[in-house]
Amino acid sequence: MDTFANYILDEKDIASKMEITYYLAKKTRIFFDKSVILKTEIARMFVDYMKVDVDKNLIITACLLCNCKKVNNAQDIEKIHSYAKEGAEYLLTLGFDERFCKMCEEVNRYSNSNPRERESDVLELVDQFGGLLLDRPERVGFQPDEAMVLLENRNLKGQYNRFLHTFGEFVQMMEKIELTDLTSMKSLRRLVKIHNESGDIKTFIKKVCYEYEPKIDKALENYRKEVKNEMFKDANRPLFSEETTRKILAHITEENMQGEKFENEN
Repeated sequence: MDTFANYILDEKDIASKMEITYYLAKKTRIFFDKSVILKTEIARMFVDYMKVDVDKNLIITACLLCNCKKVNNAQDIEKIHSYAKEGAEYLLTLGFDERFCKMCEEVNRYSNSNPRERESDVLELVDQFGGLLLDRPERVGFQPDEAMVLLENRNLKGQYNRFLHTFGEFVQMMEKIELTDLTSMKSLRRLVKIHNESGDIKTFIKKVCYEYEPKIDKALENYRKEVKNEMFKDANRPLFSEETTRKILAHITEENMQGEKFENEN
């Protein structure tokens, strides 16, 4: 039986997946805004760049849909606690299997679903980290390094997330990679800037998929080459300075001469 779940899971192109979700949201009024695109792009980079052992197709699809029943009213505590579970139940009606729906339910921990799926830990990280980067009515967005500190020491304090350490390494690496447009800017901050300056979802999708992604992928490739070159440079670098090497060789020569003298005398 052909279902919406089969349709979007069979589509492997990320831009097309985003457009499919966009039109579903227009038709059904599920939650879908620019923040979903930003978090999905962070998930793509994390899984690709850190070689995370998860199903990338499931991660991308889940990122686009796991917040489908979210509401923008931060004062509605009951809805905040229930939207992930409600979303999972809704996705079941679209033909997604129970594991996928469980994965989406575990984007947060309010339903106490256990044991958690591997992909759920990725969803949790990108959902919370991405949210910290963006402006809210009550605060401005945090810088990536600040967001990572809050994620580790406040949001997930006392919770086990199997990919938290790897995600921290990912953020550190991304903070070393700069993208140049009119000005040079660190890669994650550039993504947030594009988010803030894009007037609508479709514009942001195009900018992310056709402008940002090629640039960041190329920049990462160059960064890895530089790191590799530095590693080889260190490997070929002498262990001691020239002066120290001379002293060691002189000492070895002196010991050898003394040894030969001892043997001759005996």
